[in-house]
Amino acid sequence: MKNVELLREGLKIYGIYLDEERAGKFDIYINMLLEWNKKINLTAVTEEKEIIIKHFLDSLSCVQSGIDMKCKNVIDIGTGGGFPGVPLKIVFPEMDLTLLDSLNKRVIFLRELTKILDINADIIHGRAEEYAVKDEYREKYDVAISRAVAPMNILIEYMAPFVKVGGYILCQKGPNVFDEVKAAGDGINILGGKLEKILSTDIYNSDIHHYIVKIKKVKSCPENYPRKAGIIKKKPLK
Repeated sequence: MKNVELLREGLKIYGIYLDEERAGKFDIYINMLLEWNKKINLTAVTEEKEIIIKHFLDSLSCVQSGIDMKCKNVIDIGTGGGFPGVPLKIVFPEMDLTLLDSLNKRVIFLRELTKILDINADIIHGRAEEYAVKDEYREKYDVAISRAVAPMNILIEYMAPFVKVGGYILCQKGPNVFDEVKAAGDGINILGGKLEKILSTDIYNSDIHHYIVKIKKVKSCPENYPRKAGIIKKKPLK
């Protein structure tokens, strides 16, 4: 990897030391991402330096939430090319990771990627609202994470049902985060969540300024949520 020092310096800000083995996994990740991107749409970012900044370091900014990901049971909802879940798993191999995506082509990529990287992950092809009602997934996770999937008033209904009481929901968001949280209204509380904070994150060696919405699950999600996908989008909670 040409820009390994960029990755190392960026991770130092998060208190993460990158050894040779993990640096090698990130190198493989970049190469596979670019190779598969020729066949399926995984990312619009195609330069190594930009992948490190906009995908790897941005994904790993989740550690600024204050949640120790080690030994946590984490689900990444709408993971796409594996972000933020796979970079977190590389750095914290003790973490139990589930990757959920609705597009089968991306799921095939993720299965091959995790095999080559020699990391364990439960990879699911399906929609969040379909799996969140299943006993083996409902309120089973310590943390649910998601990056650039949907507006907050929709996203919270996808995520909250997966998280156990006492766990956390982390939503990585852009500059419209405050308007999105306001639009979600009482939806967060209805689904058993309590907004703890909106964290500001700057990405090393860039002008990228992102946010992380940190929500604690304080009570069980009502049984009638999540609703069907069409209803969630047409009539988001307010």
